[in-house]
Amino acid sequence: MKKFILLTIAFVVAYSCTSDEDYETLNKNPNSPAEVSDSQLFVSAINSLTDFIESTNVNENNFRLYAQYWTQTQYTDESNYEMKNRQIPEYMFSEFYRDILGDLDNAKSQTTDPIKISQIELLSVYSWQMLVDAFGDIPYSEALKAGADTPNLAPAYDDDVAIYTDLISRAQAAIAGLSGSGTGYTTDDLIFSGSSASWKKFGHSLLVKIGYRLFDQNAASSKSLIEGNYASAIASNGDNAYIQFEGAPPNTNPLWEDLVQSGRQDFIPADTFVNEINLLNDPRADKFFDPTSKISDAYKGGPYGTSTPFNDNSHISQTLYAPEFRGVLMDYAEMSFILAEAARRGYSVGGTAEQHYNNGINSSMTDWGVAEADATTYLSQNSVSFATASGTDKEKIARQFWIAMYNRGFEGWTVYRMFDAPALPNSGTLDLPVPKRYTYPQSEATINGQNVKAANGGVDTQQSPIFWDN
Repeated sequence: MKKFILLTIAFVVAYSCTSDEDYETLNKNPNSPAEVSDSQLFVSAINSLTDFIESTNVNENNFRLYAQYWTQTQYTDESNYEMKNRQIPEYMFSEFYRDILGDLDNAKSQTTDPIKISQIELLSVYSWQMLVDAFGDIPYSEALKAGADTPNLAPAYDDDVAIYTDLISRAQAAIAGLSGSGTGYTTDDLIFSGSSASWKKFGHSLLVKIGYRLFDQNAASSKSLIEGNYASAIASNGDNAYIQFEGAPPNTNPLWEDLVQSGRQDFIPADTFVNEINLLNDPRADKFFDPTSKISDAYKGGPYGTSTPFNDNSHISQTLYAPEFRGVLMDYAEMSFILAEAARRGYSVGGTAEQHYNNGINSSMTDWGVAEADATTYLSQNSVSFATASGTDKEKIARQFWIAMYNRGFEGWTVYRMFDAPALPNSGTLDLPVPKRYTYPQSEATINGQNVKAANGGVDTQQSPIFWDN
């Protein structure tokens, strides 16, 4: 359904080698998709977004590797941060512009229902932020603006700070719109089943999350956004933004497809993560890893970025192998650790850094099915207690934030970039540091070279940071 809708340069990039005749067939009337309704487009966009976030296919999503939660057993290119030759940025660029933002934009053009428009807008803001947080400057104001017969092959790249500013306005307008008249998406809303109250919490949480990214770049805006929205944001695991996958194809969690259906043994927990879990006697260990795969009665992680036999190391938890395992867009643990750091910086967020730190740990424990008594014991350890754990308060928050984002690779990678902690070693084979961003797709440089050269101040490397990464 979703693959034939052409709205952005990304689609053009994906088919740049197609003949003129074939191209015209692919590109017929892209802004009038009579074949599908706005509801179908909305569902399609949700599926594309959550499939991307949950996937561990090395051609699509390597963020669990970048956060060093997992590593590879035999082919370790991605664990050594090879992205350009593997065309990994190409996939994200194309998927977001064509199958997520393109479908959302098209859905919005087909409805006048203000509730639907607000739902579409909040999902769009979430997606745009992910793109900025991966690449930095990206096509924005001129993206998704193709004419019926003349797609824009060279949209300008907007400044990432300016995009963030506009996303704030869009999220605020969408939250306000949820209080208007209209029916909204209900059965087609695979996240909140049409609950405007839940969408409002999601919207306020997005603004908190944007404020978090602005901690070091714009402290005044960060403080205003977080203090003004935290009380209306996700406040318990019951508010988490989940998508529930199904037990049989075609709507299974992509992890099942990549880890089970594929029949491959490419991924194992990385020693970087396993060693930290072992050191802290973390009761989530049996939820994160397969208890039947202990080596000499202990979990053993594979050496990060170095080839290693699958059965010489511990394995990923069978929980993640379940086809119906839920996908996560945002959760209470994430909000709690953001508020912990905000409180540490002196923001007024309804509690101390320690209280929010404890909330983050406890909500993660509950979400993974750890018994309350075990969570209490964990928090009482000198190595975990906020008062006695090693490192600065910022480092304590970062360590537990990173652990809580396990299986949410993009957010785990972002914790590292935001906090410069915990310490993640260079890759094993090539001895390269963790990337700070995706480089631009090679096809973009070919088709839209002038604009690409001007983006990010003319610097396009894995170590050129996003604007908020100070």
